[in-house]
Amino acid sequence: MAVDLVILTMRGTSFQVLLIDRGNEPFRGSRALPGGFLKHVEEDVRDAALRELREETDLDGAGLHIEQLGFYGRPDRDPRGRVVSVVYLAIAPGLPEPVAGTDATQAAWVPVEEVISGRLRLAFDHQQILEDAIERARTKLEHTCLATAFCTETFTISDLQRVYEAVWGIGLDPGNFYRKAQRAQGFIEPAGGERRTTGGRPARLFRAGHASVLNPPIIRPHDAVSHRATPGHTA
Repeated sequence: MAVDLVILTMRGTSFQVLLIDRGNEPFRGSRALPGGFLKHVEEDVRDAALRELREETDLDGAGLHIEQLGFYGRPDRDPRGRVVSVVYLAIAPGLPEPVAGTDATQAAWVPVEEVISGRLRLAFDHQQILEDAIERARTKLEHTCLATAFCTETFTISDLQRVYEAVWGIGLDPGNFYRKAQRAQGFIEPAGGERRTTGGRPARLFRAGHASVLNPPIIRPHDAVSHRATPGHTA
């Protein structure tokens, strides 16, 4: 039994994923998602995921939005033998630079587009796992308040719009998005204060509201659905 993690964040306006360079065989030197085997039979699976995150990247997952993405157990997914992996999806804003450790020779933030475009190939079945995680995030942005997990404690509606644009991979009309964000009940609430922008009017600051589900939802424009993966066996 193994655990793997898909850690997604926004760095500037770029939608990025945390990857490591493997230090051991199989796939030594290849890029991969952070993860590893459970230490012992009594270790909780979620605890194992957070431990692997600390050991391989020196990041603390305690403050992350983290949820189970699914189980991956194709018989040929690992050349060492039959390995079933429980995969967790974690999301947070402004995460620091990772520091490689244990069996990772390097850890770095990489633009998601580098992977889903095929320019960068990942070890094991991590390409499929990442594609499934991205589609999960894209879909959840339509129906839940997940987008605020990519933002800092206070943010502008323009900041929120940039999250949607980066994750969906498409530009959105500012006026239309502003109306949709304001109309969704409990999605955001005024935080008080403003942020001055160069050459424009000060922008109002908001914080995440009390809701977890978007009502009404914010649906992707048709041309935003540029990448739709075949999902694995999800929990």
